[in-house]
Amino acid sequence: MANKPAKMRMCISCRTAKPQKEMHRLVRTPEGTVMLDEGGRADGRGAYLCKDSACIERAKQQRRAERALAASIDAEIYKQLGDRYA
Repeated sequence: MANKPAKMRMCISCRTAKPQKEMHRLVRTPEGTVMLDEGGRADGRGAYLCKDSACIERAKQQRRAERALAASIDAEIYKQLGDRYA
């Protein structure tokens, strides 16, 4: 069998396309809450961020995730992401 090409996703902060496995996924659930999707399979509207502290900080400062998901992002989400790269 032929290998499938990797699914590419674009970072909402730096606009760079990378394989889906190399990015964090934020998801707005049908109930309207925003959470970090570790498995990449949660139902809802998704947005991707690079696994880079600069991209995470830029997305927070410029409110890019809030615009992409049309929902407010709790500071705890950014804290979870930031703790991984501190």
